[in-house]
Amino acid sequence: MLTKRQLVIKRVFDVSIVVFMLPFVIFPLILLTLGAFLSTRQCGIFKQQRIGQSGKPFLCYKIRTLKGTDHENIHEIIRSETKLGGWLRKTKLDELPQLFNVLKGDMSLVGPRPDVAGYADELQGSDRIILSVKPGITGPATLKYRNEDILLQKQDDPTAYNDQVIWPDKIAINKEYIKTWSVTEDIKLIVASVLR
Repeated sequence: MLTKRQLVIKRVFDVSIVVFMLPFVIFPLILLTLGAFLSTRQCGIFKQQRIGQSGKPFLCYKIRTLKGTDHENIHEIIRSETKLGGWLRKTKLDELPQLFNVLKGDMSLVGPRPDVAGYADELQGSDRIILSVKPGITGPATLKYRNEDILLQKQDDPTAYNDQVIWPDKIAINKEYIKTWSVTEDIKLIVASVLR
């Protein structure tokens, strides 16, 4: 588990990077949000409740990629996805608004991905170490499962495969990340995410 000093260092690092990035990403973010509005005929920013640090829920921001109701089922996502939305999800640019989640203090640049209720909030025992840090835009588990949607499409029961295979592996990866955390490691993960 990270010490209070390490958590402060991580927070200062996050805010510094985001403040530096914002002038470069704000215009593309506006254009992509407008494109999402035009392609879905709904608000270009999609808000969804996720589980954050200490198991507290927060609103996570994304650029809208789906027409109509936003579905959790992977097969429904594929059917209702716009062309722009498919590209945004593939490039992960739909997650750009989460930079504002980082500024608000809900998220970190690097950490376990924030999940919907029913996963991280139900962790038990030593697995709850994952809730000791803010969820991240990217992280080691995110990089390993960057093609998670494609992997799930190949399964007869995507939900069962996620719950029985992917989720336990993500827990193990994220626990190791927290136990061995360093600013250097966060930098490496950010660079790897940008270059992927």
